[in-house]
Amino acid sequence: MDLVPVLEEPLKKVLGPPTAKVMAEHLGLHTVGDLLHHYPRRYAERGELTRLAELPLDEHVTVVAQVATARILRFNGGSGQRLEVTITDGSGQLQLVFFGRGIHKPHKDLLPGTRAMFAGKVGVFNRKMQLAHPAYQLLSAESSEDAAEAVGSWAGALLPLYPATAKLESWKVAKAVDLVLPSAQEAVDPLPEALRDGRGLVPLTEALLKIHRPHTKADIEDARARLKWDEAFVLQVALARRRFADTQLTAVARVPKPDGLLTAFDAKLPFTLTDGQQKVSKEIFDDLATEHPMHRLLQGEVGSGKTMVALRAMLSVVDAGGQAAMLAPTEVLAQQHHRSITEMMGELAEGGMLGGSEHSTKVVLLTGSMGTAARRQALLDLVTGEAGVVIGTHALIEDKVQFLDLGLVVVDEQHRFGVEQRDALRSKGKQPPHLLVMTATPIPRTVAMTVFGDLETSVLDQLPAGRSPIASHVVPAADKPHFLSRAWERVREEVSKGHQAYVVCPRIGDDEDEKPKKGAASSKTSSKTSGKTSGTSSTKTAAKKQTTEDEAEKRPPLAVLAVAEELAHGPLQGLKVEVLHGRMQPDDKDAVMRRFTAGEIDVLVATTVIEVGVNVPNATAMVIMDADRFGVSQLHQLRGRVGRGSAPGLCLLVTEMPEASPARARLGAVAATLDGFELSRIDLEQRREGDVLGQAQSGVRSSLRMLAVIEDEEIIAEAREEATKVVAADPDLERLPGLRTALDALLDEEREQYLDKG
Repeated sequence: MDLVPVLEEPLKKVLGPPTAKVMAEHLGLHTVGDLLHHYPRRYAERGELTRLAELPLDEHVTVVAQVATARILRFNGGSGQRLEVTITDGSGQLQLVFFGRGIHKPHKDLLPGTRAMFAGKVGVFNRKMQLAHPAYQLLSAESSEDAAEAVGSWAGALLPLYPATAKLESWKVAKAVDLVLPSAQEAVDPLPEALRDGRGLVPLTEALLKIHRPHTKADIEDARARLKWDEAFVLQVALARRRFADTQLTAVARVPKPDGLLTAFDAKLPFTLTDGQQKVSKEIFDDLATEHPMHRLLQGEVGSGKTMVALRAMLSVVDAGGQAAMLAPTEVLAQQHHRSITEMMGELAEGGMLGGSEHSTKVVLLTGSMGTAARRQALLDLVTGEAGVVIGTHALIEDKVQFLDLGLVVVDEQHRFGVEQRDALRSKGKQPPHLLVMTATPIPRTVAMTVFGDLETSVLDQLPAGRSPIASHVVPAADKPHFLSRAWERVREEVSKGHQAYVVCPRIGDDEDEKPKKGAASSKTSSKTSGKTSGTSSTKTAAKKQTTEDEAEKRPPLAVLAVAEELAHGPLQGLKVEVLHGRMQPDDKDAVMRRFTAGEIDVLVATTVIEVGVNVPNATAMVIMDADRFGVSQLHQLRGRVGRGSAPGLCLLVTEMPEASPARARLGAVAATLDGFELSRIDLEQRREGDVLGQAQSGVRSSLRMLAVIEDEEIIAEAREEATKVVAADPDLERLPGLRTALDALLDEEREQYLDKG
């Protein structure tokens, strides 16, 4: 069923092409329905002024305030003039400035005592916050006819303040909403009537009117409660339909034979599996034994033993006569997995070779950069079934790759793959193979329900015996240069004890034209790198802090090649320092990792190619340069590369961001806890809600506007339960045309199957 035509009408027909163009390009709004679902960010009450004291620098804002002073100043010997207006809201003041010919109208309008809405980008001039040439709308009846109209519009109501842009202020969005609001009557309600009535939710048309034009705070609460349910429920219905469709597929049950390859492998293990590994393995083996495809997410902390669980699942499938493929996001990781799995299996990985065990199979590697002969042999081993286990990159997905009987696909670090890639590999089975998705990025329960909602979830939250604690510290290179000097001393101390260290940089840096200058890794700190004045602990003004933060952000990120050279000739002179990055030849990367694993390299300066899967128990220290350039979860992943042996780990997060900045707060959170689930909550709370769904991969056009996946855990859990019931009773939603319409609005039909992992 198509969307209601009125709601699908292009905005250019309603608002005119210029406004519609700005809305499409800057706000992603194309239709009447899109604009109706562009909700106010917040509301200002009549008589209640927005706090100027809390304005964020460098962001577009809308404020409601009163003019305190207005004066014209001359400059350039009297040839130039500017209008300076000071506005206040009781909490603070803000300066507005208008130049040249643009001063005449505001000089007439903005008289002391005038109240208005102002919109613009908050900047700093002479250490004072200001808006340059802000747009404004008068709210005082005595100022002008426009103001009288504005006051009439908002009389007795709350002022909705919309997400806006420099080219389209909040009140212009509000006027556009006024034009389309009557169309809300045409909206088809997606919620089944019984569900809506049972939960005391207002109808959709009423919710849209109340969210855009509330008369009371209770109106806003009613609307939000209803619109959150819509988002949660429609999304969960899409996921429930995918789960239902998966149960209709048939797969080959893979029951391992007793005393086969898995039994022989378990007998070789020099350690005992943790209780968590045994529990999760049982869940997986139970799934593999059924005649419809397993779809399971295995999430576990860095180093919790996911690879061991996955390998045992792969061996059980080989025992049952099938083949298993592991898809890794990078060649470095694919090679690492191949090396560690063949080492763990020993003679069990030497199928068809002299010295191979009677239960053995062949374990092959397949990557895009392999030589022709090796590649041809790997392809032959797969199509003949000689190789029971294959580990590879997206090269596994190519058309030429054929399996004899693909029974299990393991996807490592799911967030690195588009869903299309994963499903392309699954399509290589004669029947749909079983699927195990792994991630070392801990996912809060609600996000798992929202983003991985079509998968059953297993969690490994127990670290294997012998893993050591990791101490983490923020190194404020700009504020305290001697801290960075001490960081390099600590690296030398670890090496002197026979251990090794990683230094991680955001960039490779050979052919970029903006190479950092010397000083990046020295005790003089990388403030010299950018040629800036570093912030000090005595810096108090917001303007100064912002300048420091801006400059730290604007300079190019530190690069592997420059930092490695400087360390080798400076603070780490005399140590064996080598580099590893994604543009090296695969054989060279592999050779470096082998030397590092063997202890022949003291310090490895690398990009995030070492982020996942790299396992060197002797590496105890990690220094992350420009740590503020990485996300919370990524920092947690990187940190997990140390402390993998018996010696304690050390992770130093180097930053030039000033102490009061959000970036420093984020780093402080990472340093304060090793709990990945807690960090993932922090990470999520600091990002836009829409990012959660991984829009580029999920096919979700509209994202989440009202639902907060952390705060609204209860709604999501209840919506999942209701959605499962609805889909079980009516999989095609034939009796619920409104819900079917809402699904079509959320997803392109062909992409519904890809509502999946961000």
